[in-house]
Amino acid sequence: MQTPVTLTHWIGFNFIIFSLLGIDLYRFFRFPHPIKIKEALLTSAVWISFALIFNIWIYFTFGPQPALNFFTGYLLEETLSIDNLFIFLLLFSHFKVPETSKHQVLFYGILGAIVMRALMIWGGIVLIHYFEWIFILLGVFLVITGIRLAFNTEKGEKGKENLIYSWLKKWLPLTNTYQGNAFIVQMNGRWMATPLLVVLILIEITDLIFALDSVPAILGITTEPFIVYTSNIFAILGLRSLFFALEGFMKTFYFLHYALAFILVFIGCKMILAQYVELPTWIALLVLVTSITLAGVCFFLKSHRKKGQNRDEGL
Repeated sequence: MQTPVTLTHWIGFNFIIFSLLGIDLYRFFRFPHPIKIKEALLTSAVWISFALIFNIWIYFTFGPQPALNFFTGYLLEETLSIDNLFIFLLLFSHFKVPETSKHQVLFYGILGAIVMRALMIWGGIVLIHYFEWIFILLGVFLVITGIRLAFNTEKGEKGKENLIYSWLKKWLPLTNTYQGNAFIVQMNGRWMATPLLVVLILIEITDLIFALDSVPAILGITTEPFIVYTSNIFAILGLRSLFFALEGFMKTFYFLHYALAFILVFIGCKMILAQYVELPTWIALLVLVTSITLAGVCFFLKSHRKKGQNRDEGL
């Protein structure tokens, strides 16, 4: 059953989102400052609250099933997006991005991500509508991606980043140092890119790569364009503030890597078997929440065991 979405809903949603982004950008340019963890947590809470309020609106406007689809899709996208944060941290650390520039880079990265996600969602839904076998193909892709993710290494990710950086350095005239918050500057009558532009391009490419996983994953939950799009947008809007909130706690997400791999494999299998067995959305939500919870429990047990070993060695 398709959600009765009108053009007014689309225009209204995008107007509100871009208005909020505009206010946020104006506030930062007016008062540039490093993002502290307290501010990041508060901003994350605000974006999450917006998503939940929107979810309630969907419930009363379209019904319980679209609301459940939105919530599951939002939680799925938010969880998968956490993997992006590891790459962002590596990029900011490798390029020694100034604290006052991180917000700006992530802001424009989010804008680019919104455009790319919208195009990919539209393209994916159109393909599924006209070619049903694409749904099975996407499911197989997710299963393979999940398996590869389970055995993926940080070294491999760094190798990909260095390869892209080498290519950019070959084709872009670059300055040796940062020039404030500028992405391009004119030096000796020649326009040159700053390292900040390189970081922005790498972030956009990273989001595109991760979108190849996350967009098919949410299409395994629902193919209703408005639900897929809005849950995606709310997830990536919260990603920027979530980065600053979790920047100091990245190591606590070690086991989440395997939880994400399992989730992708599960959603992929759900898509492959959709023609024979139609699993309700609440089962996907249950698997998602259980996987994340188990990842947290495993980390807690590992940390507790490590503390016990350190205590014994101290004796």
